[in-house]
Amino acid sequence: MTRPYEGLTPDTVLDALDSAGLRGDGRLLALNSYENRVYQVSLEDGGYVVAKFYRPERWSKAQILEEHAFSLELSEREIPVVSPLKIENRTLHDFKTFRFAVYPRRGGRTPELEDEKVLEWIGRFLGRIHAVGSAQPFKQRPALTPETFGTESRDWLVDSGMVPGDIREVWFGVVQEALTKVKSKFDELQPQKTIRLHSDCHVGNILWTDDGPHFVDLDDARTGPAVQDLWMLLSGERNAAARGLKRLLDGYRQFHEFDARQLALIEPLRTLRLLHYSAWLARRWDDPAFPAAFPWFGTQRYWQDRILELREQTAAMDEPPLAV
Repeated sequence: MTRPYEGLTPDTVLDALDSAGLRGDGRLLALNSYENRVYQVSLEDGGYVVAKFYRPERWSKAQILEEHAFSLELSEREIPVVSPLKIENRTLHDFKTFRFAVYPRRGGRTPELEDEKVLEWIGRFLGRIHAVGSAQPFKQRPALTPETFGTESRDWLVDSGMVPGDIREVWFGVVQEALTKVKSKFDELQPQKTIRLHSDCHVGNILWTDDGPHFVDLDDARTGPAVQDLWMLLSGERNAAARGLKRLLDGYRQFHEFDARQLALIEPLRTLRLLHYSAWLARRWDDPAFPAAFPWFGTQRYWQDRILELREQTAAMDEPPLAV
């Protein structure tokens, strides 16, 4: 069994920080993260930092540094993104078999997305993020496409053997139908502009304070359509989602143009995320943290629910897109 973090003991965390010139006082608090391992560390000088240990073999060094460079580029423009600290002019550090970065501790609460002023405020900062993101492309990090999130996820799940044999054929057929519709929707919008994105911009990655939002965790930053950073902030029935979208775009368009054609990609992107999530769980199943945290994954009921979900998504992609 693969145990990517087997050697990451509390002593290893403290020794890693010590190698970067940060002396911990022994107090560690594990923060909620499955992909990486993230700790709040109390320092001897009375301060706190957050140490993020990257999952081995997920990203190359060049890909991590490109994420850091994007984050710092945003921070330099006073966009509220929590960026890694530069220590001896480096943001990425090595200790034993691990790569890690150190961040300032930033608190905050979950934003109230039902508040239209909050949505507009978030929209303004997303517009600023995308204005920077559109200035130049990523060279190392992958793109969000029907192939990378859809086809590759399908193929990995098929090869993994995790879909039960008695429903595998039905599941595969439903996935094929959904991906055919996704690809058709993407093709209809060609050519389209893609930009550097946060790419995982859901409510859990935005912290709210009295001074407004700040964005965290650019670990999934990719190239893709701008609407990817908007649709996960919408909720409720169609009319409520449309009102939320209007407020987001009211703020967004103050700083960056938005191609309204991309609204037709909301349901295709949702479909890709659902399929990618199943593949993400399957890819990580050898990590002991995953069976403990997601005991329902891989059950007969899980895959039956995914079949129904993808059928609903295929139907949703035939509906008119949200309009402002």
